[in-house]
Amino acid sequence: MSGHSQFKNIMYRKGAQDARRSKIFSKISREITVSVKEGGTDPESNSRLRSALLSARSENMPKDNVDRAIKKAIGGDTEADYQAIRYEGYGPGGVAIIVEGLTDNKNRTAPEVRAAFAKFGGSLGETNSVSFQFDHVGYILYERDKISENEMFETVVDAGAKDLVTTSDFFEVICSLEQLSSVRDTLMKKFGDPKEARITWKPKNMVAVSTETAKTLFKLIETLEDNDDIQLVVANCEWSEEFVP
Repeated sequence: MSGHSQFKNIMYRKGAQDARRSKIFSKISREITVSVKEGGTDPESNSRLRSALLSARSENMPKDNVDRAIKKAIGGDTEADYQAIRYEGYGPGGVAIIVEGLTDNKNRTAPEVRAAFAKFGGSLGETNSVSFQFDHVGYILYERDKISENEMFETVVDAGAKDLVTTSDFFEVICSLEQLSSVRDTLMKKFGDPKEARITWKPKNMVAVSTETAKTLFKLIETLEDNDDIQLVVANCEWSEEFVP
């Protein structure tokens, strides 16, 4: 009986992982399609596409998926007519949240985002209602395991980036939007592909929340990220080490 139960648990985890990978691939495909429509198929001249292809490589996305996303864009597929969207609001504990996405139907996405905020004690605001609490920046992420902190710091300084944040597992490089391409390329020449290279929102100040509030907040963020139309969710919160998402 225990062996059968263990098998079911393993299969459940595999199913959950497969579903997560499928969702990630879908979001990256959408980003590739939009970036090709905006700037063409050459990643050397299309910085947004280059970042999307880096994400695809980082997630081991099959080449067939990448090729299909590109063909959607150059083939004029009407289903690939995505619009950029941004929603802003407050979650539990007064935490400011920015939600960005790509959708082919705003009338579907907006109510879903609003419902997620409402379900977990938050409220959706107007555009620019919370974005003043963030800086719009370039963000490049490297795993720490094969790079020394001194080497990364020197390279980041030489590349002209604004900041380097070191965590237990990662180096987070912050730069201006205008610098993202040049800083990313400088780091790639030295260290190879980053795990991520994209535009994001960096909180100017963090809001400390209790463990209970963090649990609710995490559910809200998870629900938003689970939406196929949502590409990015950023919140200006921090919680105690007792809470592990």
